[in-house]
Amino acid sequence: MVTADSLIGCYMMANRMHGVVYVGVSSQLVTRVGQHRAGVIDGFTKRYGLKRLVWYEFHETIVGAIQREKSLKRWPRDWKANLIERANPHWDDLFADLVRASGAEPDPDAYRNWTPPEE
Repeated sequence: MVTADSLIGCYMMANRMHGVVYVGVSSQLVTRVGQHRAGVIDGFTKRYGLKRLVWYEFHETIVGAIQREKSLKRWPRDWKANLIERANPHWDDLFADLVRASGAEPDPDAYRNWTPPEE
């Protein structure tokens, strides 16, 4: 079953314009970006306060999205900045646009008490 949050995509998070950039991939793009924004997952994005979605693109398959992510991670920093600025010159937060594109209506507190599943 395909849900509103079954969006597969590659994305970049930042803390400010020309700040620290993180490249990621997810098969549940809205949820994953929401988790970054809420700071509920320990790691790079939480450590550096990367809460601003500055770039994203959708993919038909997770394999294609992962290939794109790996490619972007090898790019020099200025290439990534150029890619962001072609679509988002002021490095605005695009999360609201992503939510509209997904058709979902997120609860602002949805990720506040999120905990990772036990393995």
